[in-house]
Amino acid sequence: MTVVDRPSPNHGPRRDGRTRPDLVMIHYTAMQGGPEPALTRLCLPEAEVSAHYLIGECGTVFRLVEEMARAWHAGAGCWGASSDLNSRSVGIELSNDGFSPFPAAQMDALEDLVGDICRRHGIGPAGLIGHSDAAPGRKIDPGRRFDWRRLARRGLAVWPDAEPGDAPDAAGFRALAQMAGYTADVDDGTLLGAVRLRFRPWASGPLDRVDMGLIADLAARFPVDAGEAAV
Repeated sequence: MTVVDRPSPNHGPRRDGRTRPDLVMIHYTAMQGGPEPALTRLCLPEAEVSAHYLIGECGTVFRLVEEMARAWHAGAGCWGASSDLNSRSVGIELSNDGFSPFPAAQMDALEDLVGDICRRHGIGPAGLIGHSDAAPGRKIDPGRRFDWRRLARRGLAVWPDAEPGDAPDAAGFRALAQMAGYTADVDDGTLLGAVRLRFRPWASGPLDRVDMGLIADLAARFPVDAGEAAV
């Protein structure tokens, strides 16, 4: 893994007494032309946006903000009991236009980087999330083409047992989704869309037994910090 320093001024201290991350959040840049346009924007003071890392299509990792600092990548959103996700997370941007597949070299570098971050900070598979998980309806990155299952096979992310579950029930689905981390205040359709974007990206139609089964499995095996005081 090749790491190149490209320091961004867009950062500050983590808040609410947090000194280290317990989440890693994956984004894509939604920009064309490789990593340079995104690097330029992430380093512009007036843009007021940054991430800890950006990974180019060729696999080069650019380090923009030190991990102990609070980068400005998550924006408004919720995960578990927290709404200040910038203070909890390490943000990783992937150079991608939002439509193209993620090249093998980029995914290899991401695996290496995520594995290293998670080992050093003691972050388990449930701590790796997408921007779309925390900001459903507002964000869709890293998108349908991102291979979450590949990361799960390597022990870096969660993956559910998608055996059919109970009869479809929107209130029951929401309660289980909240236990699994999806606590954003969105309508039923947006919530279902966010969960499917991560775990059933090509599914369509109304809530079904497969959705119920996978969210029940996630809630049971990977419950998120719903009991923690909101920060």
